Amino acid sequence: MAGKIDIKGTTFTDVHGRHVILRGVNFGGDSKVPTSPDGHTYRPSTFDDHRTVSFVGRPADLAQLDEHLARLRHWGFNCLRLLLTWEAVEHAGPGRYDEAFLDYYAEVCRRAGVHGLHVFVDFHQDAWSRMSGGDGAPGWTWEAIGMDFSKFPPSGAAHLMQHQYDAAKGGRQDAYPVMSWSGNYSRPANGVMWTLFFAGADFAPNMIVDGRNIQTYLQDHYFGAVKAVAERVAHLDNVIGFDTLNEPGTGYIGKALTAPIIRYKGPIWTALDGLALASGVERRLPVVSPGQGVVGNQTLNTEGVSIWLEGREDPFRAAGVWDIQDGDPVVLKEDYFQSVGGRTVELGRDYMAPFFRRMAATVREIRPDWLIFGEVDPFEAVMGHGFPKGAPERMVNASHWYDLTALVTKRFTPDQMTHVLTGQVRCGGKAIEDGYVEEMSMLIAAGNTLDGGAPTLLGECGVQFDMNDAEAYRRWSQGERGNDIWAAQAEALGRMYNAIDRLLLSSTQWNYTVSNRNDPMVGDGWNQEDLSIWSLDQVDGVDVLDAGGRAIDGFCRPYVRAAQGRLLRQSFCRETGVFEAEIDMDPALRAPTEIYLPQRRFSDAPRVEGDAGTGVLEAQILRIRAEKAGRQTIRVIAQ
Repeated sequence: MAGKIDIKGTTFTDVHGRHVILRGVNFGGDSKVPTSPDGHTYRPSTFDDHRTVSFVGRPADLAQLDEHLARLRHWGFNCLRLLLTWEAVEHAGPGRYDEAFLDYYAEVCRRAGVHGLHVFVDFHQDAWSRMSGGDGAPGWTWEAIGMDFSKFPPSGAAHLMQHQYDAAKGGRQDAYPVMSWSGNYSRPANGVMWTLFFAGADFAPNMIVDGRNIQTYLQDHYFGAVKAVAERVAHLDNVIGFDTLNEPGTGYIGKALTAPIIRYKGPIWTALDGLALASGVERRLPVVSPGQGVVGNQTLNTEGVSIWLEGREDPFRAAGVWDIQDGDPVVLKEDYFQSVGGRTVELGRDYMAPFFRRMAATVREIRPDWLIFGEVDPFEAVMGHGFPKGAPERMVNASHWYDLTALVTKRFTPDQMTHVLTGQVRCGGKAIEDGYVEEMSMLIAAGNTLDGGAPTLLGECGVQFDMNDAEAYRRWSQGERGNDIWAAQAEALGRMYNAIDRLLLSSTQWNYTVSNRNDPMVGDGWNQEDLSIWSLDQVDGVDVLDAGGRAIDGFCRPYVRAAQGRLLRQSFCRETGVFEAEIDMDPALRAPTEIYLPQRRFSDAPRVEGDAGTGVLEAQILRIRAEKAGRQTIRVIAQ
């Protein structure tokens, strides 16, 4: 049974005082969409049924849940970032919680503990909601701010697979490019919503819903849903904390009205463009492509569709921020979103820090020992910009890291990789790995801005399994079953985990999806992403615990999951099968060092060398108890 986890400085510790490495997965990728009706994003939808959906069965049906949890434990994972969405809890309407889902989610947490898995709760979102091209918030939040989400696709206010993609054709389609969903953060549906969610009191003070400013109204309901989940899982010691909110957007906060909002691909928006389009004004925007700059233009909302409900209007236009003259938008207050009462706004200080504190207060009212896994805008975190002052104590830096080039191009070629944003060329696996270390170190720097420093846990990291034109799937369909069909994925994962080990990071890999399929239309069931380490299509006459695994040798690898002292160094060479760790041993800690050694690599009798002795190997866990203090090396060699 998994137990409590705490933090000490920049490390995780367990009840015995040991230095703990959390190595886990996100479970699961399709928790973003309902089970009933099936919400996989390749299926067309008008979302008219958004109040009556059910997420019970995400991430797995209870009848099959233990099989999946046992497999994750067998592969060496000790932690789950367990997804759910605000919509899953409160889809029926404000304050109306789905009791069946809350019961289900608590049972998943309980069973995870039985399998020795720590859990932290992830209220997940991407691009706000399913109605705006992602997942997360309930549909009624759009009604609250006065928007008609059925108008998002025809106006261009959001880009949705459910509307762009033709399931009859299948495969990849130009109408829905790879990773194009992320551009929704720059489009007006998201731009307006995130501004109101975090800063409505400052920038839309007259927008009142049920007697409360829109910011207060939305956040009250979000934290109400969080509290409902917290109350349901408070008795479980293996639940170690709550994520603040996955990859939050920032809307127009801090941006000049005509400043370009640049992402790596797609249309370049300004706040003025977004607000004008939302009110029915046609816009012609430059389009950027990775590594190529501006490659053309795109005209949106040629039919002049307003996304505001009848009788509602843009609160910023009403406040005199902008207007329409002779059919064109005009700027009236260029710096409106940059200052309040003559004071320049700071996103972290003014909006994120209070949000973090409220999350901590909400869940710690229920259970004071819970950790807070904090996230800021991922584009800010990867630059090492850090967390705001005034964040709550005992907070974890849960920023995300991906090889962005491999993620957005679905290609990995270890001989040479050109970074999709910087253009930097890295030749050879070691150079790529060194680049990973450099990028992850910037995330660690972000965590070090928290008072006293904080542990960094990569809340997401992983690879697209349909990379290199889905070569592995073609070879699989042709009958090949050797590990070499996953060579590219295993190489990418191996380099990623090498970097994680070099920096002694904890991590939860994205992801394990029970409904995953090799079909490029389906993938993880959400916007054609395909990063699941498991797929039913790979279940083909192999050992039941490994059945369905993809590139297992890339992620199923040895690591120190608990050190009797402080872990100083660990490394694993996939080619030689040699694992090494160095620990500053503390014999006053009576619980032993525990090292996960996958049987698929080390059999039942590996050679163990080092100062601390040979230990005892049982159920893939090597336990070594040190009797003397000081730096000691453990070396394990596969035989």
